[in-house]
Amino acid sequence: MFLFLSMDVELNVTLVTFGGFAELHKYRYLYFVVISTLYILILCFNSTIVYLIWTHKNLHEPMYIFIAALLINCVLYSMIIYPKLLSDVLSEKQTISYPLCLFQGFLYYTSAGSEFLLLAAMAYDRYVSICKPLQYPVIMNRITIYVCLILAWLIPAFETSVLGVLYSNVKLCSFTLTGIFCNNSLYKLQCVPSVAISIYGMVMLINIALLPMLFILFTYIRIIRISYHCCREVRKKAVKTCLPHLLVLINFSCFIFFDVIIVRLDSDLSKTLRLTLTFQSILFHPLLNPIIYGLKMNAIFKHIKILLSGPDEAGKGEAGKGEAEAGPGEGELNLDQAKARLKLDQAKARLKLDQAKARLKLDQAKARLKLDQERRGLMMTQRLDQAWMT
Repeated sequence: MFLFLSMDVELNVTLVTFGGFAELHKYRYLYFVVISTLYILILCFNSTIVYLIWTHKNLHEPMYIFIAALLINCVLYSMIIYPKLLSDVLSEKQTISYPLCLFQGFLYYTSAGSEFLLLAAMAYDRYVSICKPLQYPVIMNRITIYVCLILAWLIPAFETSVLGVLYSNVKLCSFTLTGIFCNNSLYKLQCVPSVAISIYGMVMLINIALLPMLFILFTYIRIIRISYHCCREVRKKAVKTCLPHLLVLINFSCFIFFDVIIVRLDSDLSKTLRLTLTFQSILFHPLLNPIIYGLKMNAIFKHIKILLSGPDEAGKGEAGKGEAEAGPGEGELNLDQAKARLKLDQAKARLKLDQAKARLKLDQAKARLKLDQERRGLMMTQRLDQAWMT
């Protein structure tokens, strides 16, 4: 069903029509039920993990703070698309004013750019944690965390706003988008393709997508190389902490590939296939992130189990935690602390051994010096006796 240009003459507002729905009149209520259900699940899953990170002090670490920021970004990403999408499903005409379409595109790509920068910040956090553990508290302090979070949202917002200004000044000859929301398909509405928009779009793609992706790959390659030369426990820890981030990166990169390459090149896809791929990108991405982090991150998964098991199990968990913290003889130190103390004791023992060796070498040097002095004295005495006899 191809829709046509709509113009509001009284308000002089240009309306753009979404032409990406397939057989909407036939499956209108099915669309609404499925989309609304998934929207509620997205809000609940992401909000639950953010709530757990916010309320538990043992999760107030840089890695979990970045995860919370990433999930908040997923919620904002969903709120940009889903309310308007649900409204269009129930409407006879799926339209939006051109200024509001530009605003939706601005929010949409700001959120997408923030996703890459937040993933880059998380990769840097894992790199410092695994490759520079002694410097980790100094490098990843509160100021560093705040700067990373602020820049992750401000940089994409600034660059996307410039693109929005460029789009606001173009002349439109088409008023039907091939998608179901305002995204990169706005490029096809121009009468004459703008060279400035094309060039700036590529620059923005490099800045907020390609460069962060290369940085993420570089940090994980460094982590893998360093972990390869360490013990098995270090390699296991590196895989366990980095795997969720890599899964999210791969998932989101595939979505960006579809949005930029397929939409911009106007690939010859059927409306049903295009709609299916679009739904996968806007549904699975914000829904999979909390599932991946909730299942793969042990600290978060433990709190989820306590939350789902009820207050009784939570009380038992707190009691068990209190018993574990009763004293050193009752398991106060966890495995990591025990390993760190063992390494410290080994370092002290090596230091004492080195000091003993150095002291022994010094005593030996003194003995040799004393022996040399005695030999020289004896030789001098012998020479004086010979000189006296002659």
